[in-house]
Amino acid sequence: MNTKKRVLVVTDGTEAIQSIARAITNELPDCKTEICSGEVFAGTDLLPAETFFLGCEKPHPASFAYLAEMLQHINLAGRKCGIFSTNEKSLKYLGGLVKDCEASLGEPLLVSDGKVHAPAVKKWIKGILK
Repeated sequence: MNTKKRVLVVTDGTEAIQSIARAITNELPDCKTEICSGEVFAGTDLLPAETFFLGCEKPHPASFAYLAEMLQHINLAGRKCGIFSTNEKSLKYLGGLVKDCEASLGEPLLVSDGKVHAPAVKKWIKGILK
Protein backbone atom coordinates (compact mmCIF):
# COMPACT_ATOMS: atom_id res chain seq x y z
CA MET A 1 0.00 0.00 0.00
CA ASN A 2 1.45 3.34 -1.08
CA THR A 3 0.37 6.11 1.26
CA LYS A 4 1.05 9.77 0.73
CA LYS A 5 3.30 11.58 3.18
CA ARG A 6 1.36 13.84 5.48
CA VAL A 7 2.33 17.48 5.72
CA LEU A 8 0.82 20.10 8.02
CA VAL A 9 1.12 23.86 7.56
CA VAL A 10 0.14 25.96 10.58
CA THR A 11 -0.33 29.69 10.02
CA ASP A 12 -1.43 32.75 11.94
CA GLY A 13 -4.23 33.17 9.39
CA THR A 14 -3.02 36.47 7.92
CA GLU A 15 -3.40 36.97 4.18
CA ALA A 16 0.33 37.14 3.41
CA ILE A 17 1.12 34.00 5.39
CA GLN A 18 -1.85 32.13 3.91
CA SER A 19 -0.51 32.96 0.44
CA ILE A 20 2.87 31.43 1.30
CA ALA A 21 1.13 28.38 2.81
CA ARG A 22 -0.80 27.83 -0.43
CA ALA A 23 2.44 28.09 -2.40
CA ILE A 24 3.97 25.42 -0.15
CA THR A 25 1.08 23.02 -0.64
CA ASN A 26 1.15 23.64 -4.41
CA GLU A 27 4.75 22.42 -4.45
CA LEU A 28 3.82 19.17 -2.65
CA PRO A 29 1.35 17.48 -5.03
CA ASP A 30 2.48 13.99 -3.99
CA CYS A 31 1.77 14.65 -0.32
CA LYS A 32 -1.42 14.85 1.69
CA THR A 33 -1.22 18.46 2.87
CA GLU A 34 -3.37 20.38 5.28
CA ILE A 35 -3.31 24.07 6.14
CA CYS A 36 -4.77 25.14 9.45
CA SER A 37 -4.67 28.35 11.43
CA GLY A 38 -3.26 28.44 14.92
CA GLU A 39 -6.75 29.22 16.21
CA VAL A 40 -8.10 25.80 15.21
CA PHE A 41 -4.86 23.82 15.59
CA ALA A 42 -5.04 20.71 17.75
CA GLY A 43 -2.17 18.46 18.81
CA THR A 44 -3.78 15.59 16.94
CA ASP A 45 -3.26 17.57 13.71
CA LEU A 46 0.51 17.42 14.16
CA LEU A 47 0.97 13.84 15.33
CA PRO A 48 0.44 12.10 11.95
CA ALA A 49 2.46 14.70 10.00
CA GLU A 50 5.90 13.61 8.86
CA THR A 51 6.79 17.19 7.95
CA PHE A 52 5.34 20.43 9.23
CA PHE A 53 5.66 24.09 8.40
CA LEU A 54 4.98 27.08 10.66
CA GLY A 55 4.37 30.61 9.50
CA CYS A 56 3.37 33.89 11.08
CA GLU A 57 3.57 37.54 10.12
CA LYS A 58 4.45 38.94 13.55
CA PRO A 59 6.14 37.25 16.53
CA HIS A 60 3.95 35.79 19.29
CA PRO A 61 0.56 35.76 17.55
CA ALA A 62 -2.23 35.03 20.02
CA SER A 63 -3.39 32.18 17.78
CA PHE A 64 -0.10 30.33 18.41
CA ALA A 65 -0.47 30.17 22.21
CA TYR A 66 -1.54 26.52 22.28
CA LEU A 67 0.97 25.52 19.60
CA ALA A 68 3.81 27.19 21.50
CA GLU A 69 2.83 25.43 24.73
CA MET A 70 2.53 22.06 23.04
CA LEU A 71 5.89 22.30 21.26
CA GLN A 72 7.59 22.75 24.64
CA HIS A 73 6.30 19.38 25.80
CA ILE A 74 6.46 17.07 22.79
CA ASN A 75 9.38 15.29 21.15
CA LEU A 76 9.27 15.50 17.36
CA ALA A 77 12.82 14.28 16.74
CA GLY A 78 13.08 12.84 13.26
CA ARG A 79 10.35 15.04 11.82
CA LYS A 80 11.20 17.80 9.41
CA CYS A 81 10.11 21.37 9.93
CA GLY A 82 10.21 24.53 7.88
CA ILE A 83 9.48 28.03 9.12
CA PHE A 84 8.44 30.99 7.01
CA SER A 85 7.49 34.61 7.48
CA THR A 86 7.47 38.08 6.05
CA ASN A 87 9.88 39.43 8.67
CA GLU A 88 13.05 38.29 10.39
CA LYS A 89 11.84 38.75 13.98
CA SER A 90 9.07 36.25 13.34
CA LEU A 91 11.57 33.75 11.96
CA LYS A 92 13.60 34.02 15.19
CA TYR A 93 10.41 33.51 17.21
CA LEU A 94 9.40 30.46 15.14
CA GLY A 95 12.91 28.99 15.39
CA GLY A 96 12.68 29.27 19.17
CA LEU A 97 9.32 27.46 19.16
CA VAL A 98 10.76 24.50 17.30
CA LYS A 99 13.93 24.24 19.40
CA ASP A 100 12.36 22.42 22.36
CA CYS A 101 10.53 19.79 20.30
CA GLU A 102 13.79 18.75 18.58
CA ALA A 103 12.33 18.62 15.07
CA SER A 104 14.86 18.87 12.25
CA LEU A 105 14.64 22.54 11.32
CA GLY A 106 15.65 23.58 7.82
CA GLU A 107 16.67 27.01 6.63
CA PRO A 108 13.92 29.60 7.16
CA LEU A 109 12.05 31.20 4.26
CA LEU A 110 11.81 34.99 4.34
CA VAL A 111 9.36 36.55 1.90
CA SER A 112 10.24 40.17 2.49
CA ASP A 113 8.93 41.70 -0.72
CA GLY A 114 5.41 40.37 -0.15
CA LYS A 115 5.54 38.31 -3.34
CA VAL A 116 5.69 34.54 -3.26
CA HIS A 117 8.08 33.24 -5.90
CA ALA A 118 7.26 29.61 -6.73
CA PRO A 119 10.82 28.66 -7.80
CA ALA A 120 12.21 29.97 -4.50
CA VAL A 121 9.54 28.10 -2.51
CA LYS A 122 10.25 24.91 -4.46
CA LYS A 123 14.00 25.17 -3.80
CA TRP A 124 13.36 25.89 -0.10
CA ILE A 125 11.05 22.88 0.25
CA LYS A 126 13.63 20.59 -1.37
CA GLY A 127 16.11 21.75 1.28
CA ILE A 128 13.66 20.91 4.06
CA LEU A 129 12.75 17.48 2.69
CA LYS A 130 16.26 16.28 1.87
